[in-house]
Amino acid sequence: MITTENLSKKYGSQTVLNIESLEIPKGQSFGLVGNNGAGKTTFFSLLLDLIQPTTGHIINNEVQVNKSEDWKPFTASFIDESFLIGYLTPEEYFYFVGDLRGRNKADVDALLSTFEDFFHGEILGQKKYLRDLSKGNQKKVGIVASFIGNPEVVILDEPFANLDPTTQIRLKGIIKELAAKQNVTVLVSSHDLMHVTEVCERIVVLNKGEIVKDIQTSTQTLKELETFFAG
Repeated sequence: MITTENLSKKYGSQTVLNIESLEIPKGQSFGLVGNNGAGKTTFFSLLLDLIQPTTGHIINNEVQVNKSEDWKPFTASFIDESFLIGYLTPEEYFYFVGDLRGRNKADVDALLSTFEDFFHGEILGQKKYLRDLSKGNQKKVGIVASFIGNPEVVILDEPFANLDPTTQIRLKGIIKELAAKQNVTVLVSSHDLMHVTEVCERIVVLNKGEIVKDIQTSTQTLKELETFFAG
């Protein structure tokens, strides 16, 4: 589904990402972990063509992302609040994304109705602009908006940050269902080792821009990761 070849990103003389090869098959729940500056967001930014690689490329479902926009209809993401439009209400934003993805108001409403527990009565019908929501509620909006249009690939950067424990638990269930039941390729980066081991069947560890571990998740994975990061 997603492959990288000789991928690197440099800023001046500093190399912030250097991945010789990486393959992520369709339907896999894939976790990316590492300390600050490890290259996680850089990799996602390259995958979304937000920045250009210094060398190499990424192929998403046979489309080279920095050469064609044909990957966009089947790929969705939420990286941070900059993806939102602050002067819209959540409803307006959801319908805006729906329109971009060829979904009418009824289609979007049908999807939103399945996330009532996730929204916890704090998103819809509040007559608030996105800019006035808490960080956690902004994140809820961005995450759910990424599901509009039945994407085949969903990319979530630090999705558990700023969410309360109840919402984190619900989100873990959503991610698991996307990969296991809907065959969606889900890429998650997180600083929370426990959450990422619970939702991802495979975890790659980045350190200074390079892959240092590629683990199929098991009952020992959390301990292995904690030992690695403990130094």
